[in-house]
Amino acid sequence: MANSRSAAKRVEIIRKKTLRNTMRKSALRTSIKKCKEAIAANDESAQDILRATIKAIDRAVAKNVLHRNTAARRKSQLVRAFNAASK
Repeated sequence: MANSRSAAKRVEIIRKKTLRNTMRKSALRTSIKKCKEAIAANDESAQDILRATIKAIDRAVAKNVLHRNTAARRKSQLVRAFNAASK
């Protein structure tokens, strides 16, 4: 329980930000999962899905949802999987 009005406001702001970040992380995980599935299935639209997923990862870094090194690692893994599947 917050002791002051400003503390109560901060609790509400943090709750909203946590909800927003949870939604962004969930959407990002869904995008990565769809990309992996498209790569595994040798889908012809896999390159477009990969491009959209990389864009989503970069957006998550800009919004401070993901650390930049984590984002770089995930992008690298996806691109390596795509390159291996397209050979």
